[in-house]
Amino acid sequence: MSVLVQISIKPARQNDKDFILKSSLFKAKLQSKDINDWRIRKRSIDARQTSIKLNLQIEFWLVGETRIKQQPFISQDVRLKPEIAIIGAGPAGLYAALRAIEGGLKPIIYERGKDVRARRRDLAAINKEQTVNPESNYCFGEGGAGTYSDGKLYTRSKKRGNVLKSLEWFVHFGAPEDILVEAHPHIGTNKLPAIITAMREEILAAGGEVHFNSKLTDIKIIDNQIQAVQLNNEPWKPFKNVVLATGHSARDIFYLLHRKGVSIQAKAFAMGVRVEHPQRMINQIQYHGDVENPYLPPASYSLVEQIDGMGVYSFCMCPGGIIAPCATSQEEVVTNGWSPSKRNNPYANSGIVVSIEPKDLPNYSKEDPFVCLNFQKKVERDCWEVAGQTQQVPAQRMIDFVKQKCSVDFPKTSYQPGVVSVDLNTVLPEIISKRLRKAFLVYGKKMNGYYTNEAVLHAPESRTSSPVLIPRNIETLEHVNVKGLYPCGEGAGYAGGIISAAIDGINCVDAIVSKLSNDRPLG
Repeated sequence: MSVLVQISIKPARQNDKDFILKSSLFKAKLQSKDINDWRIRKRSIDARQTSIKLNLQIEFWLVGETRIKQQPFISQDVRLKPEIAIIGAGPAGLYAALRAIEGGLKPIIYERGKDVRARRRDLAAINKEQTVNPESNYCFGEGGAGTYSDGKLYTRSKKRGNVLKSLEWFVHFGAPEDILVEAHPHIGTNKLPAIITAMREEILAAGGEVHFNSKLTDIKIIDNQIQAVQLNNEPWKPFKNVVLATGHSARDIFYLLHRKGVSIQAKAFAMGVRVEHPQRMINQIQYHGDVENPYLPPASYSLVEQIDGMGVYSFCMCPGGIIAPCATSQEEVVTNGWSPSKRNNPYANSGIVVSIEPKDLPNYSKEDPFVCLNFQKKVERDCWEVAGQTQQVPAQRMIDFVKQKCSVDFPKTSYQPGVVSVDLNTVLPEIISKRLRKAFLVYGKKMNGYYTNEAVLHAPESRTSSPVLIPRNIETLEHVNVKGLYPCGEGAGYAGGIISAAIDGINCVDAIVSKLSNDRPLG
């Protein structure tokens, strides 16, 4: 059995392997002759004290032990194998397809958007021309929302499945091995497209299929069993097993399910603003003034506070990042953030959002599955209206927002379509604005310098998670009243990021394999 040991070193020593080995051997009370192999298993920055440290977990294999390296992904020819439909080519859908190949099933992916490269033209149109393609944008298209909105791979969902396997698959398809080590792994929007392309090519080489510009428009259910799917209003395609991995912004899917009598429910979500600071300012705060240290990455932060009985917290924090326009319809505005792999832009941005339960809303009804979705849609449209009915967003300096006065000017912002000065207190519902005002004051005490008029609030940050839950059986993962339908990933309400969505895709296919083989899921 391998031996684990924890050591702390100065950041300047992070590339000195001889020093790391010597220090960790000393801590483990071992000598070099005692070990057969070693590696850095985990790495994280500890900036809680003025003297910043790098915490390392080192793993040793002793003499006589062998370090076994598992093959992350094992392909096989599935051309003549049983077929399953996968609706959506985000992380849940792609990982479902890869897992299907491992399990001896033929995956057929239908994606409403374009392939990962072709999406770029539509993203450019949003940024430069403020034109939204409702089928191809930051949310829809191969790779899903995470491909062009950051690619963070951190998840707290350890209980949901094999996080390491999910990360190893990313490395297998071209991601840097550092993601296996870092406490908060990140690939970067500039590198993800090549990885997504490699995954698609593997699916095709194994005999799977991937169809773009193929939007789910209907489903056929007979005797509570799914029978077929319809794409683009064309002839039915028969399937008895369908993985529904359409993402949290595919609102038309929620309406379709409701029309077909498929049970859905309102679900808790979060909404707020995306806040942008100068990255140097966040470095100054988090690194205790050590802003010139070349061995430290751009600093991040994580904030959470209970305000008037509701959680207010940071979401998708992007060091060295950019704020992006993530609307999926022309008559709405939505913000999100992303970072390139080097995180070398001069801005830091993060969502600061308020947790909202369905019962918190004034028009709540147990019978209305769309109460949270309608609330979300109204805020996005209201922000579009006040910002001039373009993809510009209403914005306000942080202190001005707390004092409820419009900002007279703005520092440069990374949001390319531009900003419009608005008192966000007049457009955001009070359930959100009141708690944000209080939270910023608290955060300013937690992080000295965070509460500043150098920070600009962009509204809204509204697509943190799905406002609708598609309920499923806890054991079979099938929908509670439709056999063969597997609600999956963020859009179904069972994930909150790339890795948790990928894991859910694996879990859903394992459930199908188990059902078809009357055996246990793959190990």
